[in-house]
Parts: sequence; C-alpha cells; structure tokens
Amino acid sequence: MPDKPVKIPGPDHPITITRQGDRVVVTVAGKVIADTRNALTLQEAAYPAVQYVPREDVDMSELSRTSHGSYCPYKGDATYYSIPAGGARAENAVWTYECPYPAVSAIAGYLAFYPDRVDSIGITP
Repeated sequence: MPDKPVKIPGPDHPITITRQGDRVVVTVAGKVIADTRNALTLQEAAYPAVQYVPREDVDMSELSRTSHGSYCPYKGDATYYSIPAGGARAENAVWTYECPYPAVSAIAGYLAFYPDRVDSIGITP
C-alpha cells in the first residue's frame, strides 16, 4: 500500500493511487461484503475514482469467480467475481488485477466493485 500517492506518467491517461484512509464498506442484499480501513483510491483520467479493497477485508465466501475477463492497456488483465446474494444485478460486480502492470502494482491483491451492481459503497471517517 503506498504511503504517498503513486502517479503514473502519461499526459493522455494519468492514473493516481492513494491510500483512502477512511472506512470503506460495501453491501449487497443487506450483507456486508467488504469492510476496510485499508482501501486504495485509484483515480484514472477523467473517470470516477474507484475504491480498491484488500482481499483480506472482503468476505470471499460471498463471491463466485466467473469466466469473464477484460483487458486494460494501463492496468493489465482483469478477472471477475459475481455476488450471488445480489442476483442478476451483481453478476461480474467485482474485478481484480491479479498481476497488474508494474506501474500500478499497488492494486495487486485488491478488489473493486461496480457501484451500480452493489447496494452501496460507503465511505465514512
């Protein structure tokens, strides 16, 4: 986890990774799926910031790995999980870069959640 913001060079597509500091709680179908004070915030270009939660702070028993995958030219290959408790809406709701590119290696071992596929991603002091 970076102690200082990690800035990835690239004027056309900047990426910054910082320690969140606040508590991040992810819920689906009334269940807490993730609860951490060790999240990383990844800000990529003009996209909304994404909270990456350490795997050890995610209830992995609530997730089901899928065969879905995607590729980002800045981060690498992503693998996905669904959250069965959330039904069809929570299909492929979670992604992770198990072997991200070196420039974003801080997110290895972290998972991110699509805000529209979970009930909430709460951030509180």
